[in-house]
Amino acid sequence: MAAFHSASPSSSPLLLLLLIPAVGTKARRERASKIEAFLCSSPTPIPYTPTHSQNPSEKMALSYPQPGSVTICEINRDLITADNLSDDRAEETYAKILGTVFSPVPFQYETLLTVEEQEVAAAAQTKGGLLSAALQAVSTASLRPLFLLTPPVKLLQDVDLYGLSWHQHKNILAFVSGPNHVTIRDYEDSDGKDPCVLINESQKQVKSLEWRPNGGRMLSVACKGGICIWAASYPGNPALVRGGVTSSTLSRGSGTRWTLVDFLQSHDGEQISSLSWSPDGRYLASASFENSSFTIWDVAQGLGRPIRRGLGGMSLIKWSPSGDYFIAAKFDGTFHIWETNTWTSEPWSSTNGFVTGATWDPDGQMILIAFSESTTLGSLHFASKPPSLDAHLVPVELQEIQSLTRSKGIEKIAWDGSGERLALSFKDGDDLYKGLVAIYDVRRTPLISASLIGFIRGPGVNPKPIALSFHDKFKQGPLLSVTWSSGMCCTYPLIFRTHVLP
Repeated sequence: MAAFHSASPSSSPLLLLLLIPAVGTKARRERASKIEAFLCSSPTPIPYTPTHSQNPSEKMALSYPQPGSVTICEINRDLITADNLSDDRAEETYAKILGTVFSPVPFQYETLLTVEEQEVAAAAQTKGGLLSAALQAVSTASLRPLFLLTPPVKLLQDVDLYGLSWHQHKNILAFVSGPNHVTIRDYEDSDGKDPCVLINESQKQVKSLEWRPNGGRMLSVACKGGICIWAASYPGNPALVRGGVTSSTLSRGSGTRWTLVDFLQSHDGEQISSLSWSPDGRYLASASFENSSFTIWDVAQGLGRPIRRGLGGMSLIKWSPSGDYFIAAKFDGTFHIWETNTWTSEPWSSTNGFVTGATWDPDGQMILIAFSESTTLGSLHFASKPPSLDAHLVPVELQEIQSLTRSKGIEKIAWDGSGERLALSFKDGDDLYKGLVAIYDVRRTPLISASLIGFIRGPGVNPKPIALSFHDKFKQGPLLSVTWSSGMCCTYPLIFRTHVLP
């Protein structure tokens, strides 16, 4: 069984991504050898090379946001900053191009933490920060029985426990704003500038959420015990509620009401932590870090079918944009690539930790994968058309993440629908770069490569990104939204010349 490694580890500050097919058939061993030879001989994409200056502003020119500043937007590779967070700076910059302002949405970050988490966080702020302490509480309280070989806190501190999602066709943003709360901000509703907060007795311990594609205004929310399904309804056109569901209706704006229309119960009341819709909106996949299987739900019927491979809790699941493929990853470092015609899978394994993030290219023929113990991304390219599972690996080295930030791994990753902008957050790092979001310009031909544009700094004191999400259907270019530990959900328009208007 071949392992992928660099020919000369000492020649690069990065450890090349280590990936091996998990099943050692002859064909797969031959494929692994070819990929290994390719990885060791292929040229590394030319990244930004920092100077010897110790001044970040000299290193990064206009790309580094000085401490105390906040990022507003990107205009042609220039990340614009301001002294403070306000709509005035947005009016002076991107609003002149877009004709609108995406005002930040405040929320109480402390309410995302349970009482136990807050107590642990208060006692450990000087020993690793607020978020890692809170995650330690989560792991201690509920996940200790799951992981016998690796301390749970080491795994969970890199997991995206919270969610943020843009509607596929509308300028409507939803994000987790409390342990049992979801906030919706409709930027198209001129009368509804105040966001709407969704709450229900069934909606507890919210972990993630996602809008239903091609399903009107319908939102799925991963909770303890199952999945809440919310839908918008209007006077004279109420949403249909499944029988037996304890529903509630919340009003907002100009007559829009949000109704809990369904609750899909999980097996044994387990915590649902990850969701992904099929592109046609018919099926919803769910997974839990408490279970080794994932479930495919026929939402119209309210029925779910569990699918299991291997052992250990799930870290994430993700459907491809074409619907032909599906990734399911676990905390033990393994992940499966599935073809959804016959639901056959190909197992893979990583020696660089577990999968912390995965994002598909717009065509669904390539997937970028981030790992907990590496600053190199893995890019899996399918060699043939669906349903073939033959794939080859290309490393995408992000040398700046290690050389500038001194980080050891990627936490969260998001790729916009045009395939030209990549956003990611990284764990730890030195004080100058800690808590920033890196923005990359991506090229997919002839080989995928990424060049650093700069960093985004959030509002408040020592903010840390909680969740990232792109809105891909905004006609003037992608919108990147970030929820910050300072209690703000901010949206950053990324405007660049290569974007083709529809």
